[in-house]
Amino acid sequence: MPRSRPIVIAHRGASGYLPEHTLVSKALAVGMGADFIEQDVVATRDAELIVFHDLTLECMTDVNERFPGRARADGRYYCVDFSLAEIRSLRVSERRRADGTAPRYPDRFPKDAGHFPIPTLEEEVRFANGLSRSTGRPIGLYPEIKDPEWHREQGIDLSRKLVDMLVKHGYPATPGQVFVQCFDPLELQRLRTELRCPFPLVQLIDKHAGSVSPDALRQIANYADAIGPSIDLVCRRQQPGSAALAYSSLIADAHAAGLKVHPYTFRRDDLPEGFRDLTELLDVVLLRLDADGLFTDFPDLAKGFIDQRFPAR
Repeated sequence: MPRSRPIVIAHRGASGYLPEHTLVSKALAVGMGADFIEQDVVATRDAELIVFHDLTLECMTDVNERFPGRARADGRYYCVDFSLAEIRSLRVSERRRADGTAPRYPDRFPKDAGHFPIPTLEEEVRFANGLSRSTGRPIGLYPEIKDPEWHREQGIDLSRKLVDMLVKHGYPATPGQVFVQCFDPLELQRLRTELRCPFPLVQLIDKHAGSVSPDALRQIANYADAIGPSIDLVCRRQQPGSAALAYSSLIADAHAAGLKVHPYTFRRDDLPEGFRDLTELLDVVLLRLDADGLFTDFPDLAKGFIDQRFPAR
């Protein structure tokens, strides 16, 4: 039997239905029953923290139309090269492919069907607090520190500013309402020691890791409280062309090391190879493999599955 009811983390909000990291997407996610809403955190030129996934703006905004000629030599428009006032003037749309020619997920929210600004982290924190009050249930935050070393090279200590803001808004007094995640293990260690971060830390692991050994997980447990592995590290085809699926021991090994496991990203329109639908994937990862939670673009579908399979105690 599963150890406890898994948590639903709205991946950049209800991003299967509305453009990612917009406040309306976060509100919809909360209305759909998500336990946590995710914030990817980057900085502007004036060192303001904003909620946006990429270091650059061109794949999700009209920056090239509003600020022609402001790209760096690589042709990219970096968030850190724009003031907050300039960032606020941009219009967010559904994510486009890297070449900018088409939406990444064509059946999602149409490009010109709404006007959405980029929120600051503080705006989103206040927004989540407001929703917690109006809904009568705690809305958790799950911020990711994006490329902290790169930001320090730009003169901005992203981790320190993030922790200071969460402390300012009283989150240490509400245990269990914040996880802080990052791909950089050295930054997580710095958060634990130098910055004395009072929140649980999550080591993100991308699919290029190949496999994660029990010994490596025990090392992670020295500074983190959970891992966020790519779904590809949890279940995949046994071999190319095979109909059989292989389930790794990653979740069981992480539990043995004392780590919680929150895999990413569960999408009904982008399933791992070998799965017929999202329900089948949820069944494997939550019931068979016993994950503690998951990141999803479709929080309503994950919440519905959990409500059915994990009755409230």
